[in-house]
Amino acid sequence: MRLLLAVLLATTLSACSVLQGTPEPAPPATGVPQEIQRYQTQGLTKIGTVTALEHGSPMDAERALEEKAVAAKADYYVILLNDETVVPGQWYAQAILYRK
Repeated sequence: MRLLLAVLLATTLSACSVLQGTPEPAPPATGVPQEIQRYQTQGLTKIGTVTALEHGSPMDAERALEEKAVAAKADYYVILLNDETVVPGQWYAQAILYRK
């Protein structure tokens, strides 16, 4: 029984690392902010967070986040959340901004 528990625990913990991704450098900075994944943030400086509340579609909320990243002069951003609120057609999104 103990062996089975140990194997299950080891399997569960190793499965978590599969979902995280191996750290990679962010792509070269361009003139506009780029969306990156969390595992690409190594070596970047966090400059803040932004939120958006938009009517329309999830892409409208993502566009609003990108506009706020441009206004903050960020090089990169990671979208943490993009979810529909209890109001149909209203989307709430949140992102972390980074600079090289």
